[in-house]
Amino acid sequence: MLDHALIAAVAFGASALTFVSGFGLGTLLLPAFAAFVPLPVAIAATAVVHLANNMLKLDLVWGRGYAPTARRFIPPAIAGSALGALALGVLGAVPPIMVYALGASRHEITPVKLTLAAVIAIFSLMELLPRWRETAFNPALVPLGGFLSGFFGGLAGHQGALRSAFLLRLGLSKEAFVAIGVLASVAVDATRLTFYALAPVLVAGPSVMQQARSIHQEGAWGLVGTGVTASFLGTLLGRRLMKSASFAGIRILVGVMLLFFAFAVAAGLV
Repeated sequence: MLDHALIAAVAFGASALTFVSGFGLGTLLLPAFAAFVPLPVAIAATAVVHLANNMLKLDLVWGRGYAPTARRFIPPAIAGSALGALALGVLGAVPPIMVYALGASRHEITPVKLTLAAVIAIFSLMELLPRWRETAFNPALVPLGGFLSGFFGGLAGHQGALRSAFLLRLGLSKEAFVAIGVLASVAVDATRLTFYALAPVLVAGPSVMQQARSIHQEGAWGLVGTGVTASFLGTLLGRRLMKSASFAGIRILVGVMLLFFAFAVAAGLV
């Protein structure tokens, strides 16, 4: 019962935050799963919950196209995701700068993760320092932001933090911020997973079927079901919180989360 209670609590709280911030569910949920099942199974279980949660969010924001920005942000994000997925085969062969163990987990500090962490940290400081908080990006940079967030999503699996950091600087409404983030997340995930499946020689990692089998062999589908259900409830709460929250409060929340996420990526914890 303890395992289901912890997974439910983390999935509920993280998904509520994720609906507002645009990232964080996978980062927070993976350690919770890893406390009860082997790490490969935890990764697969987290992926299932993350995908199901994204599909629910897509349904909740469907019809709110915010077409001008979405059309300029999402196609470059898809292209970046494809290129990042292909580059993973090359850059994934670069030796890590440092490898260390934390309990039973093995963590790597790599050039790719340090680069991503530096970019995210810069964005987080722009949100938290009053001097830069109100600075908006030139709309001409929208395609570049989409491409970079998609590229790092395909390369390192971390697209949400960079995407949220960039979208915050475009002067969007909070509804547009959430909707475009969800649409981009689903598009990038679908693209990179397709390339992972079609290029197994270039991209190392378990297939979808292997992940499903690992969950079944560990008897972890019950925990996955708990995570999915709790994440759905958290998403519905997050939607209500978004309606009452100010965008200034959302920006501060995202800025703090970005700073912690940048540290976790740089340290090889995620």
